[in-house]
Amino acid sequence: MTETVYVGLDMGASRTKVAVIDHQGRLLGHAVKKSGIDFGATAALCLDASLEMAGVTRSQIGDAVATGYGRNNVDFVTEKNKTEIGCHARGCHQQFSGAITIIDIGGQDNKLIKLDERGRRSSFKMNRKCAAGTGAFLEEMSSRLDIPLEEMNNLARQATEMIKLGSYCTVFSATEVLENIRHGKPVADIIRGIFYSMIQRVLEMDSLTDKVVLSGGVVAHNPYLVEMTEELIGRPVLLPEFPQLTGAYGAALYALDGTKT
Repeated sequence: MTETVYVGLDMGASRTKVAVIDHQGRLLGHAVKKSGIDFGATAALCLDASLEMAGVTRSQIGDAVATGYGRNNVDFVTEKNKTEIGCHARGCHQQFSGAITIIDIGGQDNKLIKLDERGRRSSFKMNRKCAAGTGAFLEEMSSRLDIPLEEMNNLARQATEMIKLGSYCTVFSATEVLENIRHGKPVADIIRGIFYSMIQRVLEMDSLTDKVVLSGGVVAHNPYLVEMTEELIGRPVLLPEFPQLTGAYGAALYALDGTKT
């Protein structure tokens, strides 16, 4: 008997994520790629890679739901889409029951979503229009320091002190970083300060419940941000197995439900 699968697509401004699940909600396949300028083509590549990992074909797709910035630019999901808030909430609550606060650190924005015991949204906050605290901020700092993005996490861990940044603005923060370099401050200490600034921007958005879940691609690639968050809030945080896929996974769960938009 041919297995039916369900697809969730999270088309972000920075990265495109696809998740393929079975009828029990188990993740069978997934893919992440830079969104680029052709959203439709990127979505198709992610879909094919996810289906190949799952060992199924397009003919076995029972339903598909899209979310994210470019959710209306995907030809294989023509009618059904859900908000990013709803999909991230659904994807995280499926993995962590009870009342939770979801902190999603994305490439272009941050979200802080509170859910009650039944998974219903009780509040939602998004960062300011400025990119401070997002993946774009980290990429800008990486460029200013001329250090590969993938090396930032390990350098932050090596810091012996922390150079705190005072500005909320990405542009002004970059100026601060350059000033600290000019004064001979250790690069690792500066990067630790950059990470601290990112977490501070998020934590200032709203209060937290007892159970906190971190998600997003920035967290997935920079685990030191998780440790720093735990230090700042004074308790452990929860982390999905695939932090970057929570939106796509939530969309796939909606596809499984057959939820109508």
